[in-house]
Amino acid sequence: MKYIDEFRDGALAQRIAAQIGAETAHTGRSYNLMEFCGGHTHAISRYGIGDLLPPAVRMIHGPGCPVCVLPIGRVDLAIRLALDRGVILCTYGDCLRVPASNNLSLLKAKAHGGDIRMIYSPADALKIATENPSREVVFFAIGFETTTPPTALVIKQASQQGLTNFSVLCNHVLTPAAITNILESPEVRQLGTLPLDGFIGPAHVSTVIGSQPYEFFAEEYRKPVVIAGFEPLDVMQAILMLVRQLNEGRAEVENEFSRAVTREGNLKAQALVSEVFELRRSFEWRGLGEVPYSALRIRQAYAAFDAEARYDLKTASVADNKACECGAILRGVKHPRDCKVFGTVCTPENPIGSCMVSSEGACAAYYSYGRFKDVPIVAQPAAAAP
Repeated sequence: MKYIDEFRDGALAQRIAAQIGAETAHTGRSYNLMEFCGGHTHAISRYGIGDLLPPAVRMIHGPGCPVCVLPIGRVDLAIRLALDRGVILCTYGDCLRVPASNNLSLLKAKAHGGDIRMIYSPADALKIATENPSREVVFFAIGFETTTPPTALVIKQASQQGLTNFSVLCNHVLTPAAITNILESPEVRQLGTLPLDGFIGPAHVSTVIGSQPYEFFAEEYRKPVVIAGFEPLDVMQAILMLVRQLNEGRAEVENEFSRAVTREGNLKAQALVSEVFELRRSFEWRGLGEVPYSALRIRQAYAAFDAEARYDLKTASVADNKACECGAILRGVKHPRDCKVFGTVCTPENPIGSCMVSSEGACAAYYSYGRFKDVPIVAQPAAAAP
């Protein structure tokens, strides 16, 4: 299968791993690399990339899962719209199981009688609004820069069609702001409890925004960034490129994913997003707290399609479950195995925290592919001879 099998070649992965090992063997230093995107976390766990890396290279999971960083208060708003206002609430499937307040989730709210529908694209929500003119339809929109243009498009289409029963509860957030927040965090800047030497930049996000926005991190923080695709060889090659930059004392933005990402990005998509959305002054991220200028809201020109304005919604900050370590995991401070409820009380079937919900979440990836990795093997006594 062209463009798939060639990026999953085991023999080539072994050669890249050997090269990484050779280039880290005698430097006497460690390489602490954060893969920002949950897609990379999933690839690292699924393909056993960690087992191919030398001990000097440590991969740190970042906050790059849009479902994982969605704060409880925003999910509560969606639930209240469905249960109290009687709207048809449309959203992506992985949003349905995100834990909210009062032991609820969108899926449980649906069981309580809410008209909550899973969709595959924003166009589905627009179609539902068109087919149900007597009902209010709200699209619960989430995601990074990758999924923002489709949301902008349906808002513009709804305006052109003159729909009066369609609106969007916007939760679109921005990748560069989250990276800045991590680099400015006390764990990185003051305490040194989270050493970060470089980043694997997100692939899908970068097809939209390009590689240029990451140049600030290389210049200001002296942290190299390599944008990488989601196939195992993409990730391995990105790690090798970061190791070489660090060994050579460089801090640059390099593009491993050149088959899809350019420096400028998708200018048409950027223009569409800029027309429909503007920056919020601040927005809460699960695990990161309030992050300034890190999210988008709908512009006044399209205020008729802003669910927050239409229903006068006010977000309340809600603390995570005390037993859940999702916040620390999203910041890279802790690993899923550090959470006491991981794999016992908290599982994909019964998630306590958002990191266990989406397949891009660090806990879900580790649960699926690595939860038995650190379990010691106990030798069984030999059977007695008959």
